[in-house]
Amino acid sequence: MIKEFKAFAMRGNVLDMAVGIILGASFGSVVSSLVDDVIMPPVGLLLGNVDFSNLFFILREGDVAGPYLSIAEAQLAGAVTLNYGLFINTIMTFIIVAFAVFLLIRSVNIVQRTEEDTPSEPTTKECPFCFMDIPIDAIRCPQCTSDLERAAG
Repeated sequence: MIKEFKAFAMRGNVLDMAVGIILGASFGSVVSSLVDDVIMPPVGLLLGNVDFSNLFFILREGDVAGPYLSIAEAQLAGAVTLNYGLFINTIMTFIIVAFAVFLLIRSVNIVQRTEEDTPSEPTTKECPFCFMDIPIDAIRCPQCTSDLERAAG
């Protein structure tokens, strides 16, 4: 059983999938950092020094009464909070990831289109007598049995 599992785990598709998942998780953390540390601070500054990661509503006061200056402070006091600022950051992260995936798919499609547009060598020709497609190396038409060498010469 262990031998079978080892054979399964070492198959190409499983390893490719594992690498994709690991890279996807890493990409997700990079994008989260991009949103939280690079994009949102200037956006917050433009909107009047708003820190999106600390936007929240208090649904229920904690053991220690508010006001709470941060989500961490509210949660430490036992308050129940609705963290809509973190949700905004998550939406921004999603939009950036979706845009990056769109760009990746778009470039793959462009490469595939250019490969499809490249003309390939013809494999057939038209019989001058019956106008059917026949193999390019044919010397006699399989449709009408005409001698193609004599017609060309």
